[in-house]
Amino acid sequence: MKAITVNNLVKRFCNFTAVDDITFDVNQGEIFGFLGANGAGKTTAIRMLCGLSKPTSGNGTVAGFDIHKEPEQIKRNIGYMSQKFSLYNDLKVWENIRLFAGIYGMPEKEISLKTDELLHTLNFESEKKTLVKDLPLGWKQKLAFSVSIFHNPKIVFLDEPTGGVDPMIRRQFWELIYEASSRGITVFVTTHYMDEAEYCNRVSIMVDGKISALDTPKNLKMQYGANDMDGVFQELARKAIRKGD
Repeated sequence: MKAITVNNLVKRFCNFTAVDDITFDVNQGEIFGFLGANGAGKTTAIRMLCGLSKPTSGNGTVAGFDIHKEPEQIKRNIGYMSQKFSLYNDLKVWENIRLFAGIYGMPEKEISLKTDELLHTLNFESEKKTLVKDLPLGWKQKLAFSVSIFHNPKIVFLDEPTGGVDPMIRRQFWELIYEASSRGITVFVTTHYMDEAEYCNRVSIMVDGKISALDTPKNLKMQYGANDMDGVFQELARKAIRKGD
């Protein structure tokens, strides 16, 4: 079963083509890496998949819903976490959980029950009333990811979620990703850390708005004669014409 299907997707802004005729699919429960240098078109593509921006042309589905006709249904069936914004620092731990649960449309009774369950699972009972800004970074990451899948979405989009985080915390974060995938949640992740690309089931690499490569990390390394995914990425990225943002 396909969690995401994309066919000939294009997004233009006046004379600039940000996303240029991309086609791919993502399997249910897959950890799918969506890579590319700054300016490659990743963020624009993700905005279309999340129902936040209409394509210029092409078509696709996310969680079974049409990206043209059913953007609100898509928003209710996905989770989202990014490096730039994930939690409100001036709200308490429990307030963040309840806020995002409400945004995702969960019933009040379910929110109350699952909030207590999540606090217990994360061993955060004693931090329930702590302001998020006072949490250690690793705890923030764990909470942010848990909030993004609190409503048990079919797909979670992770936009550079580990930027600026030390290697140990990144490894712990990826354990959470594997656990979510094992539960059937599809993980669509962008990252600038090429060692993280090795953890994905499959990886696509965008260059100048197009998908230049898509396969398993093992097959991509064989195809490009590289020792690691950084070697694959550098081989493709050096062909880019666009400059980064």
